[in-house]
Amino acid sequence: MLSIIDVFDRVVVGQYRGPVCEAKHAVQTLYGALQNRIESGDTMPVIRTDNGPQFVSKLFGDTCESLEVVHERIPPRTPNMNAYIESFHSLLERDLFSLKSFMTFEEAYEALDHYMDFYNNRKMHGSLKLMPPVKFSAWVNTLEDSSAFHKAM
Repeated sequence: MLSIIDVFDRVVVGQYRGPVCEAKHAVQTLYGALQNRIESGDTMPVIRTDNGPQFVSKLFGDTCESLEVVHERIPPRTPNMNAYIESFHSLLERDLFSLKSFMTFEEAYEALDHYMDFYNNRKMHGSLKLMPPVKFSAWVNTLEDSSAFHKAM
């Protein structure tokens, strides 16, 4: 499993699930996340990862370079430097994977999809004014739209 989280609003903007996670899967997930979140003219985000083989690969590095995405890799044995995704994966383990055994990958994928819907759309976060990530993101966007409107006046 590979997850990409927006550290501002905590929305999981991209996720890969499969029996293996190779560089090509990381690249596909990155492309999908960027398509979901980046509009024409936006500044590309900084991508922070650990040093897994998919992230130190030539393919992932070349992709980041061609997209003009800054790719930061945390030093080995410093998960605290990637705290948001580590926290998310900890919640996923606690709330889903430690509670149930799965007989097939498909069963696990279905449970993961349900959890992702819950996490992004219904799980309230104290750091997001007690809103779920998607609702918080929409709320922030209305503030930005309102601010841009008032500045134009």
